[in-house]
Amino acid sequence: MKIAIAQINVLIGDFTGNLQRIRSAVAEAKEQGADIVLLPELTTVGYPPRDFLEFRDFIAQAEDVVEQLKADAQGIAIVVGSPTVNPVPEGKDLYNSAYFLADGEVKAVQHKTLLPTYDIFDEYRYFEPAHEWEVFEYRGQRIALTVCEDVWNVGNENPLYKICPMDEMIGQKPDLILNLSASPFSFDHAEDRVHVLRANVERYGLPIFYVNMVGAQTEVLFDGGSLVMSPDGTVYDELPYFEHCVRTYDLEDVRSVADPQGEQPRDKMQLIHDALIMGLRNYFHKLGFKRTILGLSGGIDSAVVAVLAARALGEDNVRCVLMPSQYSSDHSVNDARQLAENLGTQYEIIPIEQIYREYETALRPHFWGRDFNITEENLQARIRGMLLMAFSNKFGPILLNTSNKSEMAVGYGTLYGDMCGGLSVIGDLYKTEVFELARFMNKDGEVIPENIITKPPSAELRPDQKDSDSLPDYDILDQVLFQYIEQRRGPKEIIAQGFDEKLVRRILRLVNINEFKRYQTAPVLRVSNKAFGMGRRLPIVAKYLN
Repeated sequence: MKIAIAQINVLIGDFTGNLQRIRSAVAEAKEQGADIVLLPELTTVGYPPRDFLEFRDFIAQAEDVVEQLKADAQGIAIVVGSPTVNPVPEGKDLYNSAYFLADGEVKAVQHKTLLPTYDIFDEYRYFEPAHEWEVFEYRGQRIALTVCEDVWNVGNENPLYKICPMDEMIGQKPDLILNLSASPFSFDHAEDRVHVLRANVERYGLPIFYVNMVGAQTEVLFDGGSLVMSPDGTVYDELPYFEHCVRTYDLEDVRSVADPQGEQPRDKMQLIHDALIMGLRNYFHKLGFKRTILGLSGGIDSAVVAVLAARALGEDNVRCVLMPSQYSSDHSVNDARQLAENLGTQYEIIPIEQIYREYETALRPHFWGRDFNITEENLQARIRGMLLMAFSNKFGPILLNTSNKSEMAVGYGTLYGDMCGGLSVIGDLYKTEVFELARFMNKDGEVIPENIITKPPSAELRPDQKDSDSLPDYDILDQVLFQYIEQRRGPKEIIAQGFDEKLVRRILRLVNINEFKRYQTAPVLRVSNKAFGMGRRLPIVAKYLN
């Protein structure tokens, strides 16, 4: 028996397009001689569909896709994920299901059991868990069909769940495990998948074929990296990251570990770089946009975003606007100009001093006797935001936000100024990681001028301003933020690691009092296991650490 894995990029709610993409993958698998083709979780609708699942028409169209695919299941079995209506009045209205289509009909349906409700996942909001588990036979092989999380509770070791679906099925003597998944990308998650799948094959002694989705759905990125694992725990093959791929395997070769290909190389910055490019490209193309615009300050953040945009969309589709103020240094303007020229992108320079003076004149009678402070700094940032949005409105490109995770965390940004935009590209990268990514981008030759990387970070909104005037050193700040945001450790736990108590409490307070800003920011491309956005839900009004 030959089994094909088809990691494909679908679009949420694009039923006609998704059907075409599935059929194309099925045709590729047929050409490779596959007996079965395995497609990702909820392939028909895209993942995560969220509250679209509450629309009966949405479900009806998904059902129609499955119905049409039955006709394609001739000479090849199609395993595809799609929602199923729960016929029982009690419980949730839907199941998250895997369909096994063969010989023009539905041969088996297995519903998902373990419904994650953490981080970006909210499946128990919509789906009823499976209550029955049936192994079925196809062409002499007994198949255990599972959906994503169902293989993540090996031996009931995951405290989130009380049941292990494979433990329920192993008594029915399956010969192999098929798993349909939509497992989001984070830079360290691929290793976790290998660990979990290896635990499955070691416990059950069965080969496993695991297909993962690829592509971006707004802020959620799927990296592919589908896996085939032999019964002895050998990674027989790992499919490419961030690419559509259909690849077929002989079941007996997998069992005997004949000519294994092994795992893909994993470099943190390479993975993040490729993930952000895919996220940018998919966001624009799936929305039907080609062109983008961003403010280029001569700082590290906008430089990194400009490079990513040029690589994702093509330099001809990127427009950079330099908006120096009276506080901007000559080297910043020169650095920004040099970067734009290195990339080959269009750029223009619009000084904002005159506009700022007009605001200053209008406000002087009302601000009389009050010193220059953050108000005047924010005015400059908002002028820049206004100009960028004017370009966006007039010419149609989407504005990219250039704020990093450190700034977003502590509120070091101006609402309706430098925080505006349609997509936050590096909002899940700490400042130290932005510098690391910039170095990575220059590894084959200088793209980002060296001065941008080496000079002290500054918003340049007042004379001789530096980020360090307002914030702790980024090396320290980012460590504390990581412990609080990713590790969910409180102040006492962080202080116990050796960090200064006063500094820790100041940082954590800044994070919490600035939640209102993050509620109003653009979607953040997710590359860590805890990004600002749909996976992190905190109240705006609260007392904790404030």
